[in-house]
Amino acid sequence: MTVADDSAEEHGHHLPAVEDWPRGFGEASWWPFVTALGASGIYVGAALFVLAQGEQALVDAIYGPVVFVGAVGLFLAGLYGWVYHAFVKAFWSGGGHGDGVGLRWGMVLFLGTEIATFGAGFVYYFFIRVGSWSTEAFPDLVSSLVLINTAILVLSSFTLHWGHVKLRQGDRRNFLVGMGTTLLLGLVFIGGQVYEYYEFIVHGGFDFTTGIFGSAFYGLTGLHGLHVSMGAVLLGIVFVRALYGQYTADRHVSVTTVSMYWHFVDAVWLFLVVVLYVGAETALV
Repeated sequence: MTVADDSAEEHGHHLPAVEDWPRGFGEASWWPFVTALGASGIYVGAALFVLAQGEQALVDAIYGPVVFVGAVGLFLAGLYGWVYHAFVKAFWSGGGHGDGVGLRWGMVLFLGTEIATFGAGFVYYFFIRVGSWSTEAFPDLVSSLVLINTAILVLSSFTLHWGHVKLRQGDRRNFLVGMGTTLLLGLVFIGGQVYEYYEFIVHGGFDFTTGIFGSAFYGLTGLHGLHVSMGAVLLGIVFVRALYGQYTADRHVSVTTVSMYWHFVDAVWLFLVVVLYVGAETALV
């Protein structure tokens, strides 16, 4: 057993995997693949749910929910292992990431793939938007709820940035306030989006089967909601670590990378609101 392993066990922390990659492949991890498999399963579960609808269902109705719940569990487990291996293990073992340049660039590359993912969804929407559709079944998209939810998410970026600045200034108390407030605002946003779905589907009769716009709307907003949920998990991990005093003015790489991710999902939401909410209401004929 290595010194790093001894240090980890001393603090009651186990390693997610004894050997993260086959010998000869260098330092890497299985956890991103586990996380990606779980994320893919979420979409498979949603697809199975759609295929189970209607009078001539192609699959049994139980398959979709079972696959979806299992995929969410796998996704969260992979995300936990990924974050633990990249950050928490290094902290307890006394290791570090130097100036964190590699991890920051890793996040930049990851966000590049995210831009491609959302870009594909927007290309689909722009493609179908060239045609025409009836707006009779559409609810009031630009409601007070979406405006409040947007303000909450934008505010969360400011509180996160403020808390991060305070950490670099050595003000741990205000750093905790900023992180806790950001996490709370993120959870409120997720709750607001769930409530919006409830209003649209149950009271408005507008769901993913309501024409091609319905599929685009729920596909893009659902994809963003998944990313916000993942961001909330990351913020929660950072906040708990902050409570244990694991960040200092010179040691905050994971705070930086999570901040980059959170600001990205905020920016995507603003684009979504302009294109999908405001754009649909002002341009549909």
